Amino acid sequence: MKTVVLKFGGTSVGTIDRIKKVCKIIAFYKKKKNRVLVVSSAMSGVTNELVNKSKLISNNFDKAEYDTLVSTGEQVSCALIAGRLKHNGFKSRSWTSWQLPILTDGPHSSARISSVGIKELNKYINSGGIPVITGFQGISNDFRITTIGRSGSDATAIMLAKFVKAEECIIYTDVDGVYTTDPRQYKKAKKIQKIFYDEMLEMASLGSKVMQPTSVQDAKLNEIDIKVKSSFVSKNGTLITSSKKIFSNQIITGISSTKNDAKITIVGVKDRPGVAASIFRPLSKNLINVDMVVQNISQNGKETDLTFTINSEDLKKTERLIKKNNSISYKKLSFDKDLSKVSIIGVGMITTPGITYRMFQALASKKINILVISTSEIKISVLISSKNVKKAIAVLHKEFKLD
Repeated sequence: MKTVVLKFGGTSVGTIDRIKKVCKIIAFYKKKKNRVLVVSSAMSGVTNELVNKSKLISNNFDKAEYDTLVSTGEQVSCALIAGRLKHNGFKSRSWTSWQLPILTDGPHSSARISSVGIKELNKYINSGGIPVITGFQGISNDFRITTIGRSGSDATAIMLAKFVKAEECIIYTDVDGVYTTDPRQYKKAKKIQKIFYDEMLEMASLGSKVMQPTSVQDAKLNEIDIKVKSSFVSKNGTLITSSKKIFSNQIITGISSTKNDAKITIVGVKDRPGVAASIFRPLSKNLINVDMVVQNISQNGKETDLTFTINSEDLKKTERLIKKNNSISYKKLSFDKDLSKVSIIGVGMITTPGITYRMFQALASKKINILVISTSEIKISVLISSKNVKKAIAVLHKEFKLD
C-alpha cells in the first residue's frame, strides 16, 4: 500500500467551495487504497490578517506570541477539511504540530523541523484514518509553538514524507507546475515536466515563487521527490527530483527574474585583510541580505571598489549603516535602484561551452546594458534596468530554444 502526502496551499483552501474541492482530491487518492496524509496551509489572506493584528497591538510584538498567533490559521483550515471528509464518510481528524509532535530547532518565525513523531500517526493511518496536519509550524524544546517561515507548509509536507517514508509528496497550489519563466512576464513560457533539485533551488532563490528555497533544500537533502500540481485543474504537474532518468536535451531549463533590486558601489576603499567583512558585518546583523558582489582592485593595489546588490526596501537602512561604519574609509558612495536580476539556469551549461557568450550577445542584440554579472556552475545572473526585464526574458527564452 502506497503512502502519499498531499499538501494544499492557501489559495487551494481559500474558500469553503475550494475546501470541498480539495476533499474530492483527497478522496480520489484514498479510494485508490493509498495511505493518505494531508498537510494544509491557512486559508489565503488569513495569515496576513493575523500579522496585521499583531502590528496594531505593538510595533515590537513578542516573537513567541507572534508564532502562537499566526499558527492559528492552519488549525482552522485543517478542522474544516477534516470536518468535510467526515461529512463525506471518511475517517479523519485534524492534528496540530504539538500533538504529533513536530519538533523544531532555531528561532521563532524561522525555525527548522528536526524530527516528527509518527507513532500515533501511523496507528491512525493504519486504522484507515486520514490525518489532516497543520503546516508551517512546530514546537520548540521548551514547548512553545514555532513557525518555519512563510510558505513553510511545503517544508512540513516534505519532512512528513521523510519520516513516514512516503512514496509520493504532492504540493497542490494555484499553478499547474513549474514554468520555464514567469508566464505573466512572457506568454510563451512552457511548463517543465521534470527538473533537478539544484535547478529548482536556483530558480526558487532567484525569483520563482512556486516553492521556497528552504523547502527545495529540505527535499534535496532528504531525497524526497516532489510533484507540483494545481488544485484547480486536472493536469500533469512538474516533478522535482534527482533522478538521472530525466530525459531532456535542454541546456537551459528556465529563466528567473527578481524585482526591486538596488546596487551599491563603495569607491576607493582601503584594501586590507578583513575590509569586506567590516562592510558586511553590520548589514548581516541588521538582517540585510546581500546578493551579487563584485570587487575591483586598483592598479596600485592599495584601494578597491566594492559593488553589491540588496533589496530596494533595505536601501536607506544600508546607506545609513555604511555611513556610520567607522571601521572603513572610502572616497565615494553611489546607489542605483529600479534594477532587476535576470538569470538563466540549467545543469546542461556545465558541459556546454559558449553559454555566457550566447546570453550576453542575445542581450546586446536588444541593446540591454549589463551592470553586474554573477555565475555558478548551473546559472548565470545579470543585473539590468527593471524596464528591460520582459525584453530580456523574451530574447533569452528564444535564444535557448525554450519557446
